Amino acid sequence: MEKKKILSGIQSTGRLTLGNYFGAIDNWVKMQEEYDCYYMIANLHSLTVRNDPETLRQNTIKIIALYIAAGLDPEKNTLFIQSQVKEHAELGWILDCYTYMGELSRMTQFKDKSAKHADNINSGLFTYPVLMAADILAYNADLVPVGDDQKQHLELTRDIAERFNSLYGETFKIPEPYTKKVGARIMGLQNPTAKMSKSSQDPMDKILLTDSPDEIRKKFKKAVTDSENKVKYDPENKPGVSNLMSIYGIIKNKTMDEIEKQFEGQGYGAFKTAVAEAVIERLEPLQNKYNELLENPDKLMAICNKGAKKAEEKANRVLKDVYKKVGLVIE
Repeated sequence: MEKKKILSGIQSTGRLTLGNYFGAIDNWVKMQEEYDCYYMIANLHSLTVRNDPETLRQNTIKIIALYIAAGLDPEKNTLFIQSQVKEHAELGWILDCYTYMGELSRMTQFKDKSAKHADNINSGLFTYPVLMAADILAYNADLVPVGDDQKQHLELTRDIAERFNSLYGETFKIPEPYTKKVGARIMGLQNPTAKMSKSSQDPMDKILLTDSPDEIRKKFKKAVTDSENKVKYDPENKPGVSNLMSIYGIIKNKTMDEIEKQFEGQGYGAFKTAVAEAVIERLEPLQNKYNELLENPDKLMAICNKGAKKAEEKANRVLKDVYKKVGLVIE
């Protein structure tokens, strides 16, 4: 039986965090046996903010290395760079013409990012969800792993696909959200009411996957908690401690009740140290593999090139069908 297709990706702006790892990549690794997975570096999406070109290029390669170091097998997954497959941008333009301004203006991420980048509210930021729709529909993906901040974009993708299908006949598969196992939502260490983000301007708010043991210890030591000095899971009233408990629970495979009993009467100092050491231990093999991979960037590019060729073959078939249906001359 043919495996269901999954499509997902991470932007190449910034360096990946513990939130990216537990919220997405670690979950992707568990999918690779069961699904036909396409994982990209979404570097076209990264252009909605200003980047140093060389830094963007280097980040792209580093994220591919982190994908593999985290356990994504290039032989079991299609790993590629979005800009290597021109069909994404081409299909994005066509879908732009089947998306309404009102739909895009309701996207909460546009409002949030516009507030953060008030000096650069570009049209790419506005039409970002349409390119995301093209990413998904170009492969007729069955499932898309999405966090809470992307659910609205997937709903729009489904609306665009259904609108196109109603006009031209069955063309796109209507994607479903991947809900079998939701990745963990890791919050910031300094602002535990918001998810840990690689775009955060506060370096103490995030644990980078490439942080040294000393950096990790320092960041957890300064993590925001509260004055109660009691390890208790209560996200509403104790968001900082609850976030640290979630991180520790994921790594040690412990329930919140088990963690509360383990650290009963010990206070936050001992607990923060334990969380830091658990993260260091978890990241050590990943970091070793990552550093080893970066010693051979040509091999990493060969993996991307192979993945891009496979991705292009899939996406091109869909794009040709779309071109014909809308009346564009292609040959």
